[in-house]
Amino acid sequence: MSHLNNFEIFLLLTIVKIAIVLMITLMAVAYTVLLERKVLGRLQNRWGPSRVGPFGLAQPLVDGLKLFLKEDMMPLAVERPLFVIAPIIALGCALISIAVVPFGAVTLVHGVDLFQIANLNIGLLVILGVTSIGVYGVALSGWSSNSKYSLFGSLRSTAQMISYELALGLSLVGVVLRAQSLSLRDIVASQSAHGAISWNVFGGFQFIAFFIYLMAAYAETNRSPFDLSEAESELVAGYHTEYSSMKFAMFFMAEYANMITVSCVATLLFLGGASSPFGHLFDHVASGIVGTALFSIFWFVAKVFSFLLLYIWVRGTLPRFRYDQLMAFGWKFLLPVAMVNILATALALTYHG
Repeated sequence: MSHLNNFEIFLLLTIVKIAIVLMITLMAVAYTVLLERKVLGRLQNRWGPSRVGPFGLAQPLVDGLKLFLKEDMMPLAVERPLFVIAPIIALGCALISIAVVPFGAVTLVHGVDLFQIANLNIGLLVILGVTSIGVYGVALSGWSSNSKYSLFGSLRSTAQMISYELALGLSLVGVVLRAQSLSLRDIVASQSAHGAISWNVFGGFQFIAFFIYLMAAYAETNRSPFDLSEAESELVAGYHTEYSSMKFAMFFMAEYANMITVSCVATLLFLGGASSPFGHLFDHVASGIVGTALFSIFWFVAKVFSFLLLYIWVRGTLPRFRYDQLMAFGWKFLLPVAMVNILATALALTYHG
């Protein structure tokens, strides 16, 4: 009977945890859009959204309602099953990745870690696998739309994502070599000894890997200056040209959810995750379970927020690449540099080991 009770508590806590994380992620997606519009407005010397709610804070809710109430148009010549399933694949893959992200210190209640949905020993591999399946959503949306603009956009996007996924995966090998584990908890723990100087980007000398990850992540999420797949000036909107209403909203949400996932992974692998940049210097301030938990979540959110600001800043300042430059940069520069970084990290670890 006690085993059954333990299982019921575990199941209940897990369901509540999933519901809360999903809600927070979707709210973060909505307000990342507002953040981008506000920051781009400031960069371009204008206000950005400011009418709906105080300081425009209700704008994402109104935008979501507008998309939900719009008529769902479906062109006659589309491949209906694939046309419908493509945005589901894109958004589903974007949201599943959050499940393995540890966004706070280990806090156990009845044996359940409150700040991670699934603590897998191959968490990093799961994120890379799930995000690579997201390519199918983009490819199917372009092909099933039966439109040349959509097809061009999806072909570009597929080639771009496959090309940059190699560099992105290889840039993380140095981090895995240092931590000797694919578990995200272990990778964070390996950087938490002495604060910022223990982080992989500084103390681990993985700043080249961080640069490669940054470039590849921009390309993976189809963000400026790598937004060739939805270049408005030549492809109208790219792979989601024919989509409207909630199907379009799902692609839109998938893009921003992917941005958040990329920011979380960068925080975990290079910036010490939920650990403090000051090491254990202020541990006495946040004593107790609640204090430690809140302190760790604060640092994690601050790092992810900073990474998202960098995303938006780059979009507001850099022009778009030409397509041949985009592919050449991925294959001729990022890939060889990622391989050299792996070799250098392995040699350094062998020498010091």
